Amino acid sequence: MVSSQERTGPGDPTVALLLTWFVPGAGHLYLGKVKLAVVAFLLIEGLYFLGYVLSEGLFLNVLPAEMRGMFAGMLAPEVGNMSALLLHMRTIGFLDQPQVWPSNMDLGMTLTAASGVLNFVLMSKAHLDARGVKVERQIDPAGAAALSWLVPGLGHWLQGRRTRAVAVFGMLVGLFLIGCVLAEGANLDRERHFYYWAGQFLLGLPAIVAEFVHGHARVTQEIRYVDAGIVLGCVAGMLNIL
Repeated sequence: MVSSQERTGPGDPTVALLLTWFVPGAGHLYLGKVKLAVVAFLLIEGLYFLGYVLSEGLFLNVLPAEMRGMFAGMLAPEVGNMSALLLHMRTIGFLDQPQVWPSNMDLGMTLTAASGVLNFVLMSKAHLDARGVKVERQIDPAGAAALSWLVPGLGHWLQGRRTRAVAVFGMLVGLFLIGCVLAEGANLDRERHFYYWAGQFLLGLPAIVAEFVHGHARVTQEIRYVDAGIVLGCVAGMLNIL
């Protein structure tokens, strides 16, 4: 819980947030928190680099040709790690020739996406630290947000709001599962539904685990309620932002 009385912080919150968006850790370096800045940079860019290596930098190439363009990556989770995404698009970008996906393509794409989401959390922490907000509980808002991405409701649970935690988990994961049933698992594939997958990814571990266990199924016939299922899975993830 954040105190309603905000104190004068060590820097401008907007500057800290934008610096972090462009280079993970840069906002905290601006605030004089060098150790945190270095750890944040190594963790977030390390995740992106590992994902880049595993996927051979091909995640943008899962987009159909008609959906490719200068701003195609701006609705992907990787946009949270702006410098890495811009460098990626400049060095690899879109390839014209057909590609054979590497065996670790899915894991690689998951890691690059996770680096973007985690940097959004770091951006919120930089903003709070720049404002000098006093935290009265053991877990700060940015930490609660990160845990709530991993498991919906977990941040509330650790804050002591147990009823809300159970309600959030039940409603969001339940909505996601309904979507999976209606789409018969067709929603669990970034290659098929690049942008809907981006929204779904915001649900965290439930979506990630479901994809690695039941995703990428071969579609051999028309799925009657596939559109409704894809939308519900995406909405579940987007609601977790709250």
